[in-house]
Amino acid sequence: MAEFKDIIGQEKIKEHLMNAIEQDKVSHAYIIEGERYCGKEFIANVFAMALLCEKEGVEPCNSCHSCVQCLTKNHPDIIYVSHEKVNTISVDDIRSQVTGTIAVKPYSGRYKIYIIPESEKMNDNAQNALLKTLEEPPEYAVIILLTDNASALLPTIQSRCVMLGMKPVSDKLVKRFLMEEEKIPDYRAEVCAAFARGNIGKAKILARSEEFDKIKDDAIAMLKHIHEMDISELAGTIKKMNEYKLEINDFLDILSVWYRDALIFKATNDANGLIFRDQLNNIKGTTSRSTYEGIENILEALDTAKKRISANVDFNLTMELLLLSIKENCDR
Repeated sequence: MAEFKDIIGQEKIKEHLMNAIEQDKVSHAYIIEGERYCGKEFIANVFAMALLCEKEGVEPCNSCHSCVQCLTKNHPDIIYVSHEKVNTISVDDIRSQVTGTIAVKPYSGRYKIYIIPESEKMNDNAQNALLKTLEEPPEYAVIILLTDNASALLPTIQSRCVMLGMKPVSDKLVKRFLMEEEKIPDYRAEVCAAFARGNIGKAKILARSEEFDKIKDDAIAMLKHIHEMDISELAGTIKKMNEYKLEINDFLDILSVWYRDALIFKATNDANGLIFRDQLNNIKGTTSRSTYEGIENILEALDTAKKRISANVDFNLTMELLLLSIKENCDR
């Protein structure tokens, strides 16, 4: 099943798209912007289903021939643009899958819909090729660009699309979703919601991930003893972190939540608002060893490490600087 009501926490986007259908004011192009896993493609799929549904109404019925084709991704009037190169959508990709086929009218529905995941990966030539279509689109065409970084798209493309920016979903809604839909217990749902930071897709991944539990346990084990570690032990920790390169942001998020808990507890002496309530004695140890300034310095160092990783700065150097900063500030 896929309906607008299944989209959680994105009320403005839902309202805009449903109104567009109801008032027959569907745009020829949309940009849906949001971080990885946040549900951009799900929103695009629901919208496409609703536009092509054979029954009256705003919500897709999920049962007509068109909806069944949509659910199995076999609808001839929905084209998912793919690319062979990992980090590039080339001009050939756009020409062969979009501009070269868009003149062919829909096979069965009122609309012909193009969904372009990771659209920020279009190179300049690809974007310019798409731009020509956006300037004079056929009346039946709807092009949906999905991206985690709309600023990577040409201003001329942005100006010809309706921009729909996804917002972080509240932890309360994420937690309720995990408990009701994923059937996970209260405490685990709260932890996953905290680490997902408003990203419901990431919360689902964390809830199902045994790897995340291992990363969390390793991070906590390190946090308990980092103030006692010497240089050789730090080097060993960095070596272990290499195992988590693909999930290093999860590892860093765990450290950030730990030190945010420490900051909150230091200020309030109240454990009720903590994520790591089950680690209260160790959180108390962190707060007793560190000043407010020290904890804030560590949180800043964690943010800096994330930015360096995103900028492809040497991994080992980034982690070494981070751990030295944590060690330096966990006794002040």
